[in-house]
Amino acid sequence: MRLTLLIISCLSLTGCDLDVTAGADEKFGDQNFKSSVALIELHKTRTGQYPLSLDEIEYLGDWDGIWLQAVDYERFEGGYKLYVVRGWAGEPSIELPAGFKTGLGLVDSNVTWIEDN
Repeated sequence: MRLTLLIISCLSLTGCDLDVTAGADEKFGDQNFKSSVALIELHKTRTGQYPLSLDEIEYLGDWDGIWLQAVDYERFEGGYKLYVVRGWAGEPSIELPAGFKTGLGLVDSNVTWIEDN
């Protein structure tokens, strides 16, 4: 830890522009979104329906609450909307292949869907 702080201090004193949080919102937002989708879809597999709210999801691991607190969820008839509202510190901008949605009940999201290659 001391070595890391020393390196960052030296770089900042030499005028090096080092942003250790660059891309962090997108990386954490991507993880929050994908993990939430997995938990929601697992709930449907177990119960036959999407949860009314994320509080209905059972058998959560210690880290699962992190993902679920970073998204806005609403169930619709036959599916759900899922918006990522937090990455590391702010709202991320996420792009995923359109094929990611295949077989999911995801009907609306703030994710940008790009064509699969």
